[in-house]
Amino acid sequence: MRRSLVLASAAISALGLLTGCSADGDGSGSGRTTLSVAALEGGYGRDMYAQVIQAYKTSHPGVDVQLQISKSIEDEITPNMKAGRFPDVVVLGQGRKAALTETLIKDKALEDLTPVLKAKVPGEDKTVADKLIGGIVGNLNTNPYGTGQTYTMPMYYAPSGLFYNKGLFAQKGWKVPATWDEMFALGEKAKQEKISLFTYPTAGYLDAYFFALLADVGGEQFYTDVMTYKQGVWQTPQARQALDLTTRLLKYAAPTTVGYANEQDFTKNQQSILDNKTLFMPNGTWVVGEMKDAPRAAGFQWGLTPLPPVTVGGKRFVTTSVESVWVPAAAKNKDAAKEFVAYLYSDEAAKIFARSNAIQPIKGIASSLSGENAEFYKVYEETAVEALVGGFASTAPVEGVDIKAALFDTANSIISGDKTEDQWQAALNDASEKLRQAGG
Repeated sequence: MRRSLVLASAAISALGLLTGCSADGDGSGSGRTTLSVAALEGGYGRDMYAQVIQAYKTSHPGVDVQLQISKSIEDEITPNMKAGRFPDVVVLGQGRKAALTETLIKDKALEDLTPVLKAKVPGEDKTVADKLIGGIVGNLNTNPYGTGQTYTMPMYYAPSGLFYNKGLFAQKGWKVPATWDEMFALGEKAKQEKISLFTYPTAGYLDAYFFALLADVGGEQFYTDVMTYKQGVWQTPQARQALDLTTRLLKYAAPTTVGYANEQDFTKNQQSILDNKTLFMPNGTWVVGEMKDAPRAAGFQWGLTPLPPVTVGGKRFVTTSVESVWVPAAAKNKDAAKEFVAYLYSDEAAKIFARSNAIQPIKGIASSLSGENAEFYKVYEETAVEALVGGFASTAPVEGVDIKAALFDTANSIISGDKTEDQWQAALNDASEKLRQAGG
């Protein structure tokens, strides 16, 4: 199941995770190191982790790797962490409801992994940094404090955007909209055939939509200003333009969207794309595996497109979802953990991950893909399309303030009519200003 983006409050109380030490990392005086790895079982499944760990143990006979994997990994490891028993390596990105990674970032409880970038990949001549694609580190996702230090390593990357049925468009003779005017005109045309223009699995998936849109309307500097809470940023014409377009788009949302926009029913909103009841939804490439066994309309074929440019012929952005791997600052086997993290970028490990469609941000790997994945990753090769990595800057917790919930979850209230666009803008301005004062 794809990481849930229905976010809890960003004002999470500190877990007190810097006390104590990790679980015993040594195997009963045997001289062996026991490395504990905790991983989220996402849309890519669990088999790939077992295979990578087996390959690692083969090349590192002095290390025993114990894997703990779950679809709700935070619920399993947090009690132990509160008690001072830490995993050595954690594969868990940001944007989850439990917000464990974000909490550790705010608590300054992650190990500095900058040395991993400079380390040679075990069994290879290149360093980790040599192998990574440009721009994938050094952003607010990997360097959350805006410094030169990297605390979360990019594990997998996936283009996010608007997913649709290419087969339906071919059948109807419709073109993917190249402008917002064309998008809304298509919405009217589809309405005549009882097809909705837009849906989302849960409101949190609007990160794929909003981040790209904010960069579209104001450029990368404006996007950075929003992500770092620049004073008055939500009162600018660019911010209003983004909310105007979104409010208009949400008028074309499938009527079932809000009712199914929860962790239990979100796949029903995704199913509406496969059933030709809706044209577009924001999502990431994991949706293909997640819905692989779902029924679908005849001739169905997944398609992915960036948002239409705000200016005709203008630059378009693809929000790039990055899953992370990190090491708790209180882990006992930190050196062994860093060695293992470096190995995750080896050609050997990358091939294993790729077989489960977990694509790592390693130079040249996209060219080895086939089928739908090859088509998805080609989006980065389109003219005037750029990858957009990162998200909101970390701040000290502010009680009752969650900028992501204010931006994404309010879409439900816009569709239902419970809130107006003016109220949306005011709430965003208020949340952003409080976070700015907290040190954004």
